[in-house]
Amino acid sequence: MLALKYEDFRRRLRRRTGSDDLAREALHEAYVQLDRTSEPAGIERPEAYLFRVVLNIAAGRRRSDSRLANQIDIEAAIDVVDEAAHAERAVEARLDLEALERAIRELPPRRRAVFLAARVEELPIAAIATSLGISRRLVEAELKKALDHCAMRLDRQIVRRFRRGEGTALFAGRYEGDKGA
Repeated sequence: MLALKYEDFRRRLRRRTGSDDLAREALHEAYVQLDRTSEPAGIERPEAYLFRVVLNIAAGRRRSDSRLANQIDIEAAIDVVDEAAHAERAVEARLDLEALERAIRELPPRRRAVFLAARVEELPIAAIATSLGISRRLVEAELKKALDHCAMRLDRQIVRRFRRGEGTALFAGRYEGDKGA
């Protein structure tokens, strides 16, 4: 009987639910469910019974879809939280950069020049020594003092990394070491 009344049920269901897709899905699901069961006996109005079955299935689908929408809302909220965390990290990074700039300005001129040449311009120790007319050992001592000062101002620990016999100091892994010597 469902196959015979399919178009009529679809139109009526579409009017009630406002969705042709939902009407089609509910009718298909009803057909599959009713196909597995034997014909119920003693139903006075089989057409009304079938339509009520289809309406119940459509209502169940709509409830299920609303729960799915809630899952989408949850995922969207998680994305908002991630964006907020990203913005918070950006503000924190900007504050760290401002603190580093203040710490660099506090350095004596030669120490500041050594620090900037080594960490910003990424010049090797030997090139810095030559350009400033001082020994490599003095460049290394000035760089160490500059790094210690900046680490103290930023409330960070210096991480020392060694490579090919040369020590490289980093602020908690954030800054690159010398690019050769």
